Amino acid sequence: MQISSESIFLLIIGVIVFNFIKDFLLDYLNSKNFNNKIPSIISDVYDKEKYLKSIEYKKIQYSFSKYLKTYSLLIILCFFYFDGFVILDDYCRVLFESPLLISLTFFGILFFGNELLALPFSIYFTFVIEEKFGFNQTTIKTYASDKLKSWVLTILFGGSILSFIIYQEQLIGNNFWIVAWVFITGISVLLNGFYAQIIVPLFNKQSKLEEGELRSEIEKYSSKVGFDLSNIFVIDGSKRSTKANAYFSGFGKQKRVTLFDTLINKLNKNQIVAVIAHEIGHYKKNHIIYNLFFSVIQTGIMLYILSLFIYMPIFSESLGINLHSFHIGLITFSILFTPFSEIISLFFNLFSRKFEYEADEFAKNTYEGKYLIEALKILSKDSLSNLTPHPKYVWWHYSHPTLLQRVIRL
Repeated sequence: MQISSESIFLLIIGVIVFNFIKDFLLDYLNSKNFNNKIPSIISDVYDKEKYLKSIEYKKIQYSFSKYLKTYSLLIILCFFYFDGFVILDDYCRVLFESPLLISLTFFGILFFGNELLALPFSIYFTFVIEEKFGFNQTTIKTYASDKLKSWVLTILFGGSILSFIIYQEQLIGNNFWIVAWVFITGISVLLNGFYAQIIVPLFNKQSKLEEGELRSEIEKYSSKVGFDLSNIFVIDGSKRSTKANAYFSGFGKQKRVTLFDTLINKLNKNQIVAVIAHEIGHYKKNHIIYNLFFSVIQTGIMLYILSLFIYMPIFSESLGINLHSFHIGLITFSILFTPFSEIISLFFNLFSRKFEYEADEFAKNTYEGKYLIEALKILSKDSLSNLTPHPKYVWWHYSHPTLLQRVIRL
């Protein structure tokens, strides 16, 4: 049976609408749990005033998310039904004759168009919602600077990767996916290994942990588990938000634990060491390597499937474009691949939650679990976290176990 371009078009719209409905229902289910009684084992996280504030924060976030997702859906559907891709493709072909420049311009306009359309929501969330609940520390200057820097990085990295893929497709045909896979893998390894040295300094100041009681306590623990203390850094997260965080990045000699200054201000030294123990646990359990490996495999599978479908004219015809091109095929494919990428993300989240349990267990076995529990509770309280999320929402969206699950395990 031959599939028509009209069928592909309807399938694309179906995938977009289905994804919207799926997210809408999951968000709705989660909202039904906002007022649930907090389990006794974590009931000490909030006092009454803070609990009511956390409920208000969750409800406002939920309402904001509904408006944003509905707005995004309407924009996308209008672009499809009013020949937005046809108009944009024709415009790019008027500007350039080179297929490479046409594709880059096409994606560039889509990217900046999306950024500008989403900008009012981003500004409102940062300077109204986050400001209302005392989280925002970002100035207008910092916000504008962050946006400009992120756009430049997108142009440099995204544009370079896209240019390479398109050039290889033109040069060697449908085997382009192999060369593209190797190239993207190299970029991924580079960014994972040197993210803290290349990207972070563009946005934040980093410094090694200074001498003092905290450093002495950490030195004692680091020596015990065989982790180089010189790779523990402090970052000025307070310039954007009061929310605290810590993360592990890199591998080999480039490995490092990074603590937000807000984390140091909120926790005592035992709790901070427990958080560091958790982050070092990720290193000791090779979680960074595993995540990179899974990502590389996913990219390879996606590029291979793309090479099988990218040359089908029906992909372009489904959007009303008679002259088939790589960029139109890529747009169509990326949407149709969404259900598969969603399934893949479920497995990623499953493994991610497993890794968090393993890092917690490492912290418990090499330090003390009670201090990690105390730290997790304080951080949840200060960020007004949802302590009673719906299980289906957790299963689909959470890369970390819930506070309740982690405390029970510990």
